Amino acid sequence: IPCVPWQSQTSGQYQRRVHGGNTHILREVKRPFSKLNNKEAVEAVTIVECPPVVVVGIVGYVETPQGLRALTTVWAQHLSDECRRRFYKNWYRSKKKAFKKHAMRNYPDGKDVSVDDHPIQQKLKKLEKYCAVIRVIAHTQINLVGLRQRKAHVMEIQVVNGTPTQRVAFAYNLLEKKVTVASVFSENETIDVIGVTKGKGMEGVVTRWGVTRLPRKTHRGLRKVACIGAWHPARVSYSVARAGQNGYHHRTEKNKKIYRVGTGVNSAKKEEEKDLGGNASTEADPSTKSITPMGGFPHYGVVNEDFLMLKGSVIGPRKRLITLRHSLIKSTKRVASEEIGLKFIDTSSKMGHGRFQTSKEKELYLAPIRK
Repeated sequence: IPCVPWQSQTSGQYQRRVHGGNTHILREVKRPFSKLNNKEAVEAVTIVECPPVVVVGIVGYVETPQGLRALTTVWAQHLSDECRRRFYKNWYRSKKKAFKKHAMRNYPDGKDVSVDDHPIQQKLKKLEKYCAVIRVIAHTQINLVGLRQRKAHVMEIQVVNGTPTQRVAFAYNLLEKKVTVASVFSENETIDVIGVTKGKGMEGVVTRWGVTRLPRKTHRGLRKVACIGAWHPARVSYSVARAGQNGYHHRTEKNKKIYRVGTGVNSAKKEEEKDLGGNASTEADPSTKSITPMGGFPHYGVVNEDFLMLKGSVIGPRKRLITLRHSLIKSTKRVASEEIGLKFIDTSSKMGHGRFQTSKEKELYLAPIRK
């Protein structure tokens, strides 16, 4: 099979990430014939922590008159505990035997998996012959993010392009391998962000729908809808503003611009890079500093893994899981195709009026602290 990049071989929802925190950047705008051209602009950005996802299975679907039906599933030989936790309600009470018999039956010791009569190869041939849709099963590495949760999130990612044989071979080569965010997304690209918004609970019509308040002297309250409809039809129309749940809704934001695909501190240590903390440096600001601001991101902490820097805000509160995918409807605006050149990334404290970008800068400015 010709070597095909991941983004051209897969489609749909790609990676699941954790909402980290917000900061701001300084960049030079490159927009010809605009008044902002070659001028500096300060913009708000969101940092999304993106540990690699692990592919642990392949599932094939056949087309039926009632829709897609799962035909068979091929699982990897080794599944981590954080993935197997997803299949239990009470992990600590269970015997923790999920996928043990599967490994013994499908991956017996001393038997070559590439042999034609191997059960795994028979399943793969079944996928190639009958399935119209091939998807990989991937899970997040929740233990790499500083959250209390230890149960991984599992999702299916569809494989596209090529013949069924090529798609199955591509998916099989990914089993038990990690897929990084840099292999899926790139800088200056626009993506869609899917998530659940911040929950606000039960709220009235003025806050929930933005209707106008009634006059001050109104009897029995003024933050109301005065008339909710005529006598007939004898029911309330769906278009009338009513009180109810606000927030915690599933939403998709289209065409969010990627300003930077950053390498995490942990990833840099594994690659034995000399500059371990310089993932927030730029050409104009060459000082060695990490993307995590002084004191950490409020209500989140430290970002040690790979990350994406997205323009503007992102759905949901801190620590909430979000799904990223390539844009389904590409933006044709000039802003979407603009090359981003970052000059400065702010890493001062977000707890108050931050003055210093790094702890070394603070030590040089202030006198030594007496013990």
